[in-house]
Amino acid sequence: MFLKKKIMPYTKVFSNNTLSSIKDFEDKITAIKDLIDEADAIVIGAGAGLSTSAGLTYFGDRFKKLFPEYIEKYNFTDMYSSGFYPFDSQEEKWAYWSRHIYYNRYDVKVGKPYLDLLEIMENKNYFVLTTNVDHQFQLAGFPDEKIFATQGDYGLWQCAKKCHNKLYSNKEQVIEMVKRQENCKIPSDLVPKCPICGGEMENNLRCDDYFVEDEAWHEASERYTEFLLENKDKNILFLELGVGMNTPVIIKYPFWRLTLQLKNARYICINLNEAYAPDQILDKSICIDYDIGQALEKVKATYTF
Repeated sequence: MFLKKKIMPYTKVFSNNTLSSIKDFEDKITAIKDLIDEADAIVIGAGAGLSTSAGLTYFGDRFKKLFPEYIEKYNFTDMYSSGFYPFDSQEEKWAYWSRHIYYNRYDVKVGKPYLDLLEIMENKNYFVLTTNVDHQFQLAGFPDEKIFATQGDYGLWQCAKKCHNKLYSNKEQVIEMVKRQENCKIPSDLVPKCPICGGEMENNLRCDDYFVEDEAWHEASERYTEFLLENKDKNILFLELGVGMNTPVIIKYPFWRLTLQLKNARYICINLNEAYAPDQILDKSICIDYDIGQALEKVKATYTF
């Protein structure tokens, strides 16, 4: 069951050009709720911090539990850096990556912060721009037509040399790889091959110039651009969640630029240890240095079922 919004009087926060004067944490939560309610359009920008808050951590106890033999054999310290390891063979590479994909894309529940965010967005005009590749937005129930996942998807493979622009679902193969791997290797017959050129396959993750942007990717990009154009003169809210400085040019910098350029734009940043805004847009911004999941839970609590 989704929540229904409270009907209660409040000061119009969108017309407030001194948002930086709101210092108290609870006042910031209330202001965020009001900004969401007053917005004609909301652009959600989501980075890795949102999934980390949801429990999909790439390090610590979760990593140690899921990859003990890889830690012992390769001295891996976390899932992120492990992805750059130069494996000696495709059998070793896909043994690791199949397990990485399986536990972050298939054998995983939807995180509560994503579900809370979906409830908060009920009946709102919104669009999601995300660098996350774990499919959590789709698992939570966000419509595909409202999502632009710019950096790919763990659930898709492509030709490593981009000999054609088609993507392939990998679920069945990944599950089989996880089931049959031994000593950090998969059987050679499970190594994926490009059905067109016969060469190596790769995860559809943006890491080089061979990243495949298929028709669906371009359609999502166009929908995002259209959303911005349709709403640029309205009360538009840029809600940034868990975006760090790894790839700031995709979400963070454009959000800052648009907040500065668009008269009726406002900016919210919720990010543990990385919540800030440039001086030029401070008065149009609310930044909360706090766990994203807990912050969204508090925002949701300002509504009633």
